[in-house]
Amino acid sequence: MEAISDLNTFAKILTAKGYDGDFHTQGAYAGKLKASISEYLANCPKGVAKKELLLSCFLQWAGEDLPRIECLMWVKYLNGKFFLGRMEIAKKDSYGQVMKQSELTDLSVVTTPKAKEAITMVSDAVERNNN
Repeated sequence: MEAISDLNTFAKILTAKGYDGDFHTQGAYAGKLKASISEYLANCPKGVAKKELLLSCFLQWAGEDLPRIECLMWVKYLNGKFFLGRMEIAKKDSYGQVMKQSELTDLSVVTTPKAKEAITMVSDAVERNNN
């Protein structure tokens, strides 16, 4: 687990890796990664922010009636620093049922795969050849 000094650096690295869509922090606070986390922290009473944050986003979305790829990230938040330790990527059908899933552990924000690589982990071979 590698320490990242601040939210700006954390968000910049993940955005550069293709995680540039809208996120939810703790199931709320929709927005780009930095804005979502910032809004969550701003709305927590002083000293109440959770030490582990759950970030969620769609890596692929084509509409409610089609399969989608979701990403969950478990991020430790300690003394203003962010540590990405675990990630789950899941391809789900239009009803939300998991079709294929991959879990990555012992990560850091630097070793996190690019968003396109994460999508490939749960895509079918036919889909990969068409992209």
